[in-house]
Amino acid sequence: MKKNLTIVTLALTTVMTWAQKPVFTPAKLESARVYFNSAELTHKAKLKLPKGTSEVVITNVADYLNEPTIQIGSISEVTVMAIQYSNRYVEEYDSPVDSPLLKPVRDSIKLVQTELKKVNNAIDVESRTIALLDSNQKVGGEQGTTTAEVMKMVDYYKTKRLQLSTELDKLNEKKDDLNTRLTNLQDKLAFNEGKSEKSSKGKLIIQVMNDREGEVPFQIKYLTNAASWKPFYDLRVEKINSPVKVVYKADVKQSSGIDWRGVNLSLTSGVANQSNVIPTWSTWFLDYNTYLTTAGYNRNANKKLNVMADMSAKMSYEAESSSMLNDAVVYEESTMSNFTQVNESQLNVSFDINIPYTVMSNNKSHSVTLNDFAIPAEYKYYVAPKLDLNAYLVATIKDYGNYNLLAGEANVIFDGVYVGKTMLNPANTEEEMKLNMGKDPKVAVTRILLKDKSGTKMLSSKKSQNFVYDITIRNNKAEQIDIQVEDQYPISSNKDIEVELTETSSGKLNEEKGLVKWDLRLKGNDSKSLRFGYQVRYDKNQNLNL
Repeated sequence: MKKNLTIVTLALTTVMTWAQKPVFTPAKLESARVYFNSAELTHKAKLKLPKGTSEVVITNVADYLNEPTIQIGSISEVTVMAIQYSNRYVEEYDSPVDSPLLKPVRDSIKLVQTELKKVNNAIDVESRTIALLDSNQKVGGEQGTTTAEVMKMVDYYKTKRLQLSTELDKLNEKKDDLNTRLTNLQDKLAFNEGKSEKSSKGKLIIQVMNDREGEVPFQIKYLTNAASWKPFYDLRVEKINSPVKVVYKADVKQSSGIDWRGVNLSLTSGVANQSNVIPTWSTWFLDYNTYLTTAGYNRNANKKLNVMADMSAKMSYEAESSSMLNDAVVYEESTMSNFTQVNESQLNVSFDINIPYTVMSNNKSHSVTLNDFAIPAEYKYYVAPKLDLNAYLVATIKDYGNYNLLAGEANVIFDGVYVGKTMLNPANTEEEMKLNMGKDPKVAVTRILLKDKSGTKMLSSKKSQNFVYDITIRNNKAEQIDIQVEDQYPISSNKDIEVELTETSSGKLNEEKGLVKWDLRLKGNDSKSLRFGYQVRYDKNQNLNL
């Protein structure tokens, strides 16, 4: 009998324990490690728990998170038995997150809104009554009416109309007062809410077993895809003999549903490995292919799909880059290079910011300055006058792997003037990285066809066309510059078409591509002229696009 009573008592105790009121506690965000495609958020929470089994509801976690990545740690006396994530959790009990400062304000708003609804209904009734009274002013019928009856009707109308108008005025005054009170309460609510962190809908429902009563700390980690970052740069060149000043920045965005206020922020290159599964091999069997002729089947379909996917990704990236070229993005600026620690591993580069940082949950670009440094560079201008008469300044950087550069867009500022954008791509396999620093209007180039030396001649069965150009490069800068000039001549793909270079000004030939190259050094305010010409002979009965 005692044994049965003990079993019943234990069963009742378990039921009562599980039926206990859930314990609510808000999670405080401590740190955010942001990857290119996601972020790992780390929260801390502390609450008092009884001995035994409890249900804990941790609020203020991200609205969108990757559930398999949730990790919850606590002291050794606490065992986490079950974890469930929800952003639609129905709170059957009052949550301590509901601040005592805000609850009375919300209750007052509800009361005022209810009273305002009643006043609006009364105003509607009084207004309709006045309209009905005004539309029924006809006195008497076909038999006419007496003066006494008219006076009686007038007295009634005056009394009733005055009564209704007075009541309507009182109701409108009351409505104005209620609207003023409602506005003040809403302003008060907004002010108090603004002083606290933005609260999300995300909640973690945890079943825990506690060996002893007391205060219990929790650490919560998870990945959310509602955050990202990408590198971008400011490249500044004061003059062509100076190093490139690089300002290394990060464009951080997040819409996790919670504001990151005063958190420890880290930015990591690459994407988060959310699967964490080591790849395994399967046997590669090789045999002759047997293709079936089936309607709609294409053995190159997968290949084409992959190519289309690559093209789509490239087009999407180019469209985004083009959009960024045309649209001015306004960033919130922060200079924190002195507080950023760079850690490099075999897999990635991470930037740990050593002061608390804030990123709001609005998916807007937030600029973080990570580092600034100077890189030695060699400068050379490049111009292809047949295609473009503008001279472009190109900076060549050696040993660029020493600077932890990541692929990204860069704003180019030359001689204090913004000249455009370029792309940094440190992933190339060349020993040197070339940066397009933009056009320099102080280097002038002309390419003029010499009409007296150019023209068309008929030679029996052949037609001969001569093209001779004068290319002039002028350095309007005070300092000396190096410039590479390239021009093009046609290459015959038909044995009946003959091409002969007539003028090269000692340029270097690339016969495979049909290019002539000149490497020049011009002193300040100096100029140089080059003569370039070629002759094409072909069947006079044929046409060529020259």
